[in-house]
Amino acid sequence: MDMAELDRLLKQALSEDIGRGDITTDAVFAPDARLSARLKAKESGCIAGLKAAARVFELLDSESEFNPLVEDGTDVKAGTTIAEISASARALLSGERTALNILQRMSGIATATKQVCKKVEDLPVKILDTRKTAPGLRMLDKYAVAAGGGQNHRMGLYDAVLIKDNHIAGAGSIAKAVKKVRAHNGEAVKIEVEVKTPEQVREAVECGADIILLDNIPPGSIREAVDFIDHRAVTEASGGVTPDNVRAYAQAGVDMISIGWLTHSVKAIDINMEIVK
Repeated sequence: MDMAELDRLLKQALSEDIGRGDITTDAVFAPDARLSARLKAKESGCIAGLKAAARVFELLDSESEFNPLVEDGTDVKAGTTIAEISASARALLSGERTALNILQRMSGIATATKQVCKKVEDLPVKILDTRKTAPGLRMLDKYAVAAGGGQNHRMGLYDAVLIKDNHIAGAGSIAKAVKKVRAHNGEAVKIEVEVKTPEQVREAVECGADIILLDNIPPGSIREAVDFIDHRAVTEASGGVTPDNVRAYAQAGVDMISIGWLTHSVKAIDINMEIVK
């Protein structure tokens, strides 16, 4: 996790919530008042985001103390205390919602990822995320996927080539798009091509694509495509993958499965903060 980037997004989140000042907390507590609290999981799940939560309170109170009782990636049962905190009352209460929002979302992503990975743990396939993340929170969303046992696909448009359907439509063909990408980026850059039909699969193979993304193709047809590709390229399935059918996609023989809903449709895990008296 890039700490400079983490601080940037946390400061923005705190500014959004606190604004000109927490007019409730600042009225109730003096600047030197201190409190202790604990973070507790109210439902079972895989925890992720403790470092980010700790940093929220540290940004508001440099003398805050955050004691995690579990590590990111740990499965916990409902009722488990996952961290203890001591800080100024103002920092603790003003940072509460920002810390919980991040911790709950990241834990929800990690939980969903771990559940999917478990369904295919006996098969030689990697579970990947996508760029379908909350704007501004991509680093945290992808960190949570990794905490849940998944792997990160490209972080953005800058670190990997993926020729998608609109690139192909605009260029005129897969071959033309691949040729332009190789001319622009050089031979060392791996090229992934998104395909939807058997004809496109054949064209991608003939163009020397390094990775072929089989998009919105049912598992039965994916098996045919994988057999045709025959290890001439790495294969990836995406589109329409759910916990109910992920195993069928894995059994079709692809090397990777990318799943957008891990991050775009996350159900947050319920976590609360209790003041300890």
